[in-house]
Amino acid sequence: MKALVDWNWPGNIRELENFIERSVILSPGGSLRAPLAEIRQDASEPAEGSTLEKVERDHILKVFRECGGVVTTTATRLGLHRTTLNAMMRKLDISRQDL
Repeated sequence: MKALVDWNWPGNIRELENFIERSVILSPGGSLRAPLAEIRQDASEPAEGSTLEKVERDHILKVFRECGGVVTTTATRLGLHRTTLNAMMRKLDISRQDL
């Protein structure tokens, strides 16, 4: 709970809403298991010299791997529509071989 309160939620209420929704979807059983690694300060700071596209690409690939390469699950976890994720994959040159 402390991590949720301490995070500044740069995406405002929509980011919080998507985070809680992903947590519910990804939690097995009756207890909520929030993916706190997503909201840790050190995890959100890109390496020096990183471009926005590289950071986006790396993040999408990380989530894809965590979701077993399933597009719909990955899109849901990222708070995107499946078609939006597919368009981003084309733009960022992400293919199944990258997983």
